[in-house]
Amino acid sequence: MNEFYSNFTAMVCLSRSVCVMCLLGCGVMAALTARALLTGMAHDVFLALCAVALSVAVALWGVCVTGGRRSVFSVVRHYLSVRCVSRAGRRQRDALERDTLCVRRVQEETLLRRLRDAKHTQYGLQYQFSSITDATDFRKRHPVATYDHYEELIRRVASGEEKAVVMETPILTMTSGSSGCSKMLLITKETNSDYFLQGVSVCVDVMRKAFPGITSLQTTFRLFYPSAERYSEAGLRIVATPFYSEHTHHLCTSPTAILQVQNERDALYLHLLFALRDRHVGTLESRFSSALLDAFRLLEEHWEELVDDVESGRISSRLLLDAQLRSELEKRTKPDPVRGAELRTAIAEGFEGVALRLWPRLHLIHTVDSGPHQIYGESLRQHYCKGVPFYSPLYAASEGLIGVNLWPLQDRRRYLLCLRSMFFEFLPEEHLDAQHTLSTLDTLLMDEVEEGKNYEPIVTNASGLFRYRLGDVVKVVGFHNQCPVVEFLYRPSQTLNVRGEKVNEALFLAALKKAVTQWPGAKLVDYCCAESGILGDSSGGAQPHYQVFVELRGVRNLTEEQRYKLDVCLQADCAVYRSFRIKGSIGPMRVQLVSEGAFRELKSHMISFCHTSTNTFQMQRVIRRKENADFLLRKTVS
Repeated sequence: MNEFYSNFTAMVCLSRSVCVMCLLGCGVMAALTARALLTGMAHDVFLALCAVALSVAVALWGVCVTGGRRSVFSVVRHYLSVRCVSRAGRRQRDALERDTLCVRRVQEETLLRRLRDAKHTQYGLQYQFSSITDATDFRKRHPVATYDHYEELIRRVASGEEKAVVMETPILTMTSGSSGCSKMLLITKETNSDYFLQGVSVCVDVMRKAFPGITSLQTTFRLFYPSAERYSEAGLRIVATPFYSEHTHHLCTSPTAILQVQNERDALYLHLLFALRDRHVGTLESRFSSALLDAFRLLEEHWEELVDDVESGRISSRLLLDAQLRSELEKRTKPDPVRGAELRTAIAEGFEGVALRLWPRLHLIHTVDSGPHQIYGESLRQHYCKGVPFYSPLYAASEGLIGVNLWPLQDRRRYLLCLRSMFFEFLPEEHLDAQHTLSTLDTLLMDEVEEGKNYEPIVTNASGLFRYRLGDVVKVVGFHNQCPVVEFLYRPSQTLNVRGEKVNEALFLAALKKAVTQWPGAKLVDYCCAESGILGDSSGGAQPHYQVFVELRGVRNLTEEQRYKLDVCLQADCAVYRSFRIKGSIGPMRVQLVSEGAFRELKSHMISFCHTSTNTFQMQRVIRRKENADFLLRKTVS
């Protein structure tokens, strides 16, 4: 949500070849110049060659200055990689603009292409895809579906069955588990291609125009963690982090060897160490803003140790690293007392706005900072990363690319739907609970939705999902030509509902933030809720209610009156909740403070249980498993 340069493997490979060609070209230029001198070639040709040589030298000097201590080969390779993807981005952006002028036609083309690609699969034969001629016919023949409809099909693919729902042999991936446990989905070559061409490359073009500084060839501090290699019983690869490639690590501060470190905290320490060594970092990048926030908190906790390592050129003995791996990593570090002194000066002023003092040429942070990640993004913007622009580039999921953010300078995260990535239908919010009528649900097409209304997208993608309920609720906030522009709101699976009141995540978070402002000195670190029904006798209270677990900074306890402020704030924002509270059919919330680091430990616990990845993990705001709620109860301090 997203590693901007991570999917243009072919272009990176091309850039390696072009680097060699450039060096050969310089050699040829030198030979021609020598020949000119020896043979008396025309004076103007000689001057032209000198001018070209001087231009190349100036360009390389400029990028070496902004790129830090890097080899010429590394800088040229970086430059050509960015140029390739930027050119692709311009072409794709132009194509996207044209497509938004004729939405119905483009969407119909996308649908028919998906059906044509799958018509010879067992699934395509079952639903007679070859005879479907338009969207109307497709919607009549194929029901709206949930994961239950596809689970057995995907299991068969994982077991080695060919052409069950896609023609090629796919890669398997696990969803983030944001709505519960992870689900297995398929990824095809076209899914990857769409993600890069229609998503990543377009966003690079957007960034290039909005943030010119990112073209200076500075390095990127990218947070990425290794995932254990897994394979299905038939030998199909299972990736925990879709749409990621290791072929672009030459653009980043961290050496690839860090991907061998399995302990998340040790890997994070090493990512920080190598980023701190490089004063020329231009971009901070992580899929979700929670990962960047973890990095700055670890920096605040271990900054002296990190600076000592920068000064000494060593890696702390506290990290439990394999001897060979430690040796490999330490070969990439050299004692740097000058940089160490710079870091001490930057941190001596405190951690508010520290990012720009650590990396004075920092231009951009790109990460998902909306929806469930809003509180983490706000913590970064208001404290550690004050003054640095944020860009949330893509709306994407394991199912594929959904939308791109063409408005990076706006605080509101809005996404233009990608017309050729998926065929979209929309289920109005008032019909979300119509589980028993999936075969007869009336959906709207892209040109039928209305501005200001909320919908659940239903998608047909390149990876074997047809009329699939995405599980998100979005708001149509406008149109770009004919194409809807949407804002992510919430996931219905993360809604509090003990009496039919349906309090969604956005509504609850707004109330919680208001309450926190009334708790003097308190800063919100993290939170989640549980419905009292899953807690049994440990919930307390006769009537069903919400159990709220909160991690705060700045306070160790709250009075009962302060805790009740949250209930009051939610009643003020949600009339349905207030009516149930007045009638007494919903009891008052129970707000419990948990110990520092409790949510970090919960995250590790949930990742190990659901087999998801640190890179894609999203904290569940409504806990559905009793063991997770019990885990937080054991961490309660007041």
